[in-house]
Amino acid sequence: MTAEADSTNHLPGPPTEAADANTPAGLEELRRDIDAIDERIVDLLAQRHKKVQRVVALKRAQRLPVYHPAREEDLISQRRAQAARAGLDPDHVEELFRSILRQSRVRQTVQVTRTGVRPGAKVLILGGRGKMGRYFGRWFGECGYAVRVLDVDDWPRVGELCAGIDLAFVCVPIDRTVAVIRDLGPHLPLRCVLADITSVKGAALEAMLAAHAGPVVGLHPLFGPTTSTMDKQVVAATPGRMPEDYQWLVDQFTAWGNIVLPLTADEHDRLMAIAQSLRHFATFAFGDFLCAQNVNVARTLELSSPIYRLELGMIGRLFAQDPALYAEILFASPERRALLQEYVDSLNRHRAMLESGDKAAFCTEFKRIADWFGPFCEQAMRESNFLIDKLVERF
Repeated sequence: MTAEADSTNHLPGPPTEAADANTPAGLEELRRDIDAIDERIVDLLAQRHKKVQRVVALKRAQRLPVYHPAREEDLISQRRAQAARAGLDPDHVEELFRSILRQSRVRQTVQVTRTGVRPGAKVLILGGRGKMGRYFGRWFGECGYAVRVLDVDDWPRVGELCAGIDLAFVCVPIDRTVAVIRDLGPHLPLRCVLADITSVKGAALEAMLAAHAGPVVGLHPLFGPTTSTMDKQVVAATPGRMPEDYQWLVDQFTAWGNIVLPLTADEHDRLMAIAQSLRHFATFAFGDFLCAQNVNVARTLELSSPIYRLELGMIGRLFAQDPALYAEILFASPERRALLQEYVDSLNRHRAMLESGDKAAFCTEFKRIADWFGPFCEQAMRESNFLIDKLVERF
């Protein structure tokens, strides 16, 4: 050791509490005990991680999904009960274990997703130079699939690109999906799986079934290309034809950590009209009103509650993205436009109540709607309180 290096051990610094005459007797000993416990906690987490690695190996060998909802919820319930018996806050213990479980899932997903269900299979991604196309191209490629891209400028080579493919994966805008599927159909090998990821399934599924005599499945990933992990992300799957031949594709999404939710195209489109079109339009209308009122957003944030900040954050998030994408989602079908018109009409229903200042009418309507929501109100309170607590920690 040099004299220079040794001198760093003797630099002056602030006095420690151990040297402070005012430190209560026994405090340092208790702190050392706590430090020792903290070290044991880290050691136990390391031991847990080693066990998880063995679980990963078994799941990879058996092609089992990373996420096991029933197992996780059972574990959380057990730890909450244990916390209550030990005199600890069950909510705090649940939060701790959910963090541990998520970290475990993410680690498992990273390792499991590197294994393809059908490594070496040839995957053609239509719209492969778009954001979602590039996103899935990377995931398929990292799993050992042979990825090809068919984009706008590649159509002169469509026959060459389709030769021998095992999957045609359509990732083009909603308004182009049906036409692309129709043009692609004659070039597909009979046993090739044809799948799309558009958010309107009825027309796309009908087009695929008409264009291709082989296996067909409609998919809708409920996430975007900025998602870093597919852990617990939902993918809607609408059955088309020959499910035994496209099951490997569903299994691949499951291996990536997704929750694959099977439902018919009609049910999907009805639910998405509410979950996507109506929600996005209501957010758009809120943002438009704030803009028209020339609201000082920064100033309102200074005075806002966490829940308002969360709501305003969702509005800002919408307007930070591509308007063309949302236009396609909102106006994708006459049924969606009709639903949005009904929403606008529903707002006008309450005009008389506002003009008269009828508080009793408001309370009556409020109670009627709350009764309709039923137990979901309590669930929403719990979940939003969790988000609010996290937001308070962040800001």
